[in-house]
Amino acid sequence: MRVSSTKRAYLQGVRDGLPFLLVVSPFAALFGIVATEAGLAVTETMAFSIVVIAGAAQFTALQLLVEEAPTIIVLASALAVNLRMAMYSASLTPHLGRASLWQRALVAYFLVDQTYAMSVARFEREPDLGMTAKLAYFFGVVTPICPMWYAMTLVGAVAGGGLPEGLALDFAVPITFLAMIAPMLRTFAHVAAAGVSVALALAFAFLPYSLGLMVAGLGGMVTGAQVELWLARRQPGQEDAP
Repeated sequence: MRVSSTKRAYLQGVRDGLPFLLVVSPFAALFGIVATEAGLAVTETMAFSIVVIAGAAQFTALQLLVEEAPTIIVLASALAVNLRMAMYSASLTPHLGRASLWQRALVAYFLVDQTYAMSVARFEREPDLGMTAKLAYFFGVVTPICPMWYAMTLVGAVAGGGLPEGLALDFAVPITFLAMIAPMLRTFAHVAAAGVSVALALAFAFLPYSLGLMVAGLGGMVTGAQVELWLARRQPGQEDAP
């Protein structure tokens, strides 16, 4: 029986999302453990993961709450960590911007690093892919990742401090971001933004409440934008552009 293009795109998305379970699962379990050890109830931990569904921002906010940072600092830091989502949205708008309101609302909710990385790569590789197929692929990537995020957060929250200390689940955090970021450093602007953000994060690590991450994020975005403008001006025919 012939498989429709929509179903084929969905199944491809599921397959492309499956490898991320190797890092999403321990990452989510780690958050559940850390959150309950910090004093959150299981229901509060689950509400945190379901409502926010942004691991890096959740860890940032949780650490600041443990340090009893001012609420405004907690919110500002979490928003700064998640500023990349605004760039993700802008990048996907040419592909999914014509979808219905409820579809765009679901895409916005499930827009995480993994779903963005796989989707934008597929959409740029196949620009003629139809809207229905693009949505099917996006939600295909969502299918194995996001439910597992909820499930493993619950496992970690229920387990609490009962897991062996030597298990070292925190390895999932850097591995997840390296796996997503490395293939996306395709241009000099990307590399420059990444380099500057790393340098600034290290240089301003002494700032309280992880404010160095905010400095690094803003510096990286400004650098990337300026490098792209500089490269555009160097292109043939752009010398006389204002």
